Amino acid sequence: MSGFLRGIPPVAGAILCSLAALAGPLPPDATYRPLPTLPLEAVKANDEAEKPQVMQRQADLLAQRYDLSDRPIPGVMMSGGRKPVQGGVRVKLPPGVTWESLAAMSPDEIRERGLLPAGLMPLPHVKQATGGQVFPNQEIDEVRRQEGRDLRRFDVDFDLPDRFTPEFPPPIFLTSHPELGDVSRGQLLTIKNYYELMVGIITPVQMEGLRLLLTPFPQEEFNQTEDRKSADQSLGVTCLDCHANFHTNAAFHQTPDVRPQAARFRLDTVSLRGLFNQQIHGSKRSLRSVEDFTQFEQRTAYFNGDHVSATRKGANLPDRTNQVAMMAQMQNIIDFPPAPKLDPLGHLDPSQATEQELAGEKVFVGKGRCGECHIPQTAFMDNNMHDLKLERFYEIGHTVNDLVMLPDGAIKTFTLRGVKDSPPYLHDGRLLTLADTVEFFSLVLRLKLTQPEKDSLVAYLLAL
Repeated sequence: MSGFLRGIPPVAGAILCSLAALAGPLPPDATYRPLPTLPLEAVKANDEAEKPQVMQRQADLLAQRYDLSDRPIPGVMMSGGRKPVQGGVRVKLPPGVTWESLAAMSPDEIRERGLLPAGLMPLPHVKQATGGQVFPNQEIDEVRRQEGRDLRRFDVDFDLPDRFTPEFPPPIFLTSHPELGDVSRGQLLTIKNYYELMVGIITPVQMEGLRLLLTPFPQEEFNQTEDRKSADQSLGVTCLDCHANFHTNAAFHQTPDVRPQAARFRLDTVSLRGLFNQQIHGSKRSLRSVEDFTQFEQRTAYFNGDHVSATRKGANLPDRTNQVAMMAQMQNIIDFPPAPKLDPLGHLDPSQATEQELAGEKVFVGKGRCGECHIPQTAFMDNNMHDLKLERFYEIGHTVNDLVMLPDGAIKTFTLRGVKDSPPYLHDGRLLTLADTVEFFSLVLRLKLTQPEKDSLVAYLLAL
């Protein structure tokens, strides 16, 4: 270890030593995930026996961080009209602390006194040391009903209450047919029904791309090999298992581009709506085209970032010209949901918006500084990556449910169009509501927003 750490600053070296203790020896286990040392049936039996404890630990963490009660915003539904939007600040504050008192403190004071609310800090994977994709039960049940394919893991379940996830299945809107509205007919797109749902609406190129996006390949935890976490040998997962109906179902995994395992942070699946306007892809990797993203994920075991593991599992190597391009053509016609209060340039129409929404728009482009990155004229994003430097507010290096609290680094700007449809928020889903998100940015950017300004900003975001 001393040779490995030679030349590394003492603080960084101490953090790496802490990571090594959690992740195994450095190297090589800090880079490659080791294979199981027991037969699959023994691993499965052990995981199933440990599962209640694993899930209880995560449930305890969530209960400590958040108010998980059912408190929808009266009269506000997601775009499909079937699910209410949850409201209110759900992040719990330390005893004796208010958002106003936090706003009056410096980042150093908050860090030194340990007062940053835990719900604003990185959210661990439900089973950090193992990682891998975890799907919500609605997705698991519907895919099994339609295809007989099982996305259920024997070691963990999805952790967040359903009320804090997007409506399921989400509506699908196409740039090529805005007059049709939602073309999903209330169904989840799968390999079983895609042709019936889309024939006569999309082109042959797009249809072939859609077929590929719905074809399962043996990757990550759902495969044929002994390191899988599904009970039966599996055909694998599809692109649209996570991006349900080209939106998101809040399935999560871990960032592929960080090692060792204890430092890999949780990633919440993003929506593919409005992909035609995006110039960088991947929450952290800044891949420069959707074609690059598609090819990279298929090659490296779906967010494991490991082409060696992918080869063992059965890597899919889609042809760039004849397959990847067609997948991209399909992804690039997925539109945002309608926003009738916005004009063509992304501004509120005063004849349609309420006074509170108009006040929120002024905060958004002014004191709130939101519009500096989420530019209305460019679909409320800037196609850049930004580092919020949240670590100013907390001590790095300690662990929470086996995740080492390290800086997030630069994360891309996500679009805010249709944002009410996409809880939970931030790249790892640590913020359950839009009110939480407003409090987060008000604190981190030192905005000192008043409560009326916060309320107006939430009202504005709901109109997008």
